[in-house]
This record gives sequence, structure tokens and C-alpha cells, in this order.
Amino acid sequence: MVPSEAGRAADPEGMAGYRFTDEVTVLLVSRYGRWACGWDYSVHNGGPVDAWCCEAHSVGEAQETAERVVTCLLEWRDWLEDVAERFEQLAPHPDADVEDRSWHLERAVARLVTAVVNSSHAESSWYRLCETTLTWFLTSTGLGLEEARKAVEAAIGGRFKSHVAPASTVVDAVGEDLAIRLTGRGFYRER
Repeated sequence: MVPSEAGRAADPEGMAGYRFTDEVTVLLVSRYGRWACGWDYSVHNGGPVDAWCCEAHSVGEAQETAERVVTCLLEWRDWLEDVAERFEQLAPHPDADVEDRSWHLERAVARLVTAVVNSSHAESSWYRLCETTLTWFLTSTGLGLEEARKAVEAAIGGRFKSHVAPASTVVDAVGEDLAIRLTGRGFYRER
């Protein structure tokens, strides 16, 4: 599947590498399931995978490329498992009152944004992974997907930027805005 040097030279649009990653993704998903879709979500594009750079720099000799793909897949899986564990730890108890739910949501945002910033090194478009992670968290607590997306988008409100780790005050404000939007009550403000 690895594009040859001759194949790359005959590819003026530079699409061979992209076709390669698409084909590898299809193969991995067919073998392991949908979770494998992020195997090439590199730090350079706002993702948590360090072993992948881009098609031009990561696709080379067949054995080396295959080993890199495996490393990336394992990195991606480790990140997903870490996030799933965080979701369990941060989720409000199903019987939590509004104030406790608000507190859990604010705390979850602070911890999850920090985890994403650390994993992505706040590189290009890291905030997309952050939006996805916060949306996944909210859906894991029972919120519908569309409502979760809208709540996250409204709370972040363009405050996160590429190549810039947000100040803790910004992260706190996003957490508070999200909690208020979903519970109608801000934990810290109400005390």
C-alpha cells in the first residue's frame, strides 16, 4: 500500500500520501472498529499522535511506514483510553443536584482542556480536538449529540486559538459558561 518513489514522482497533486492514509484508515477500521479513525491525527494538526507528522514526512519505506502506523494506532488508542478514564472520573453522579452537576461540569472542562492542550501541545487547530473531547464527555453523561455540540461551541465561543495554550482564566470562563448553559446555575458564583 505504501506509495513508491516512482508513484509519488508521477503524482503532481501530491495525493498519493493522502490516498495511502485513507486506505490504511479503511483497513484499520475494518479490522479494529471506528475507534481507529484517528490513528493519524498528528500533533502538527492539533491531535494527540506524536509519531505521525504528515504524509510527506511519515510515509517512506514499507516496513518503516508499517511500524510507524502501528505506533500511531497505539498512541491514538492510549489517548482514547485515557480520555475514557477521565470521563468516568469527572462525570457527575446521576443523582447530583444542579449545584453539584454545575461543579462537575466546570471541573471537567478545566481538566479535559488541560489534557488536550498537553496532548496536542496547543499546535495548529488543537481546539478542534478540544471541542470533540468536550462533546464526547457531555454525550457520555447522557446529553444528546446535537445539544452537546451546541453547548460546547457556545461556551468556547472562539476563545481558543491555534498555537496558543489558553490562560487558566479563559479555561475557567469556558467551564463556567458551559455549566451555566447546561444547568442554569454557576457553581462558584452562587456560593
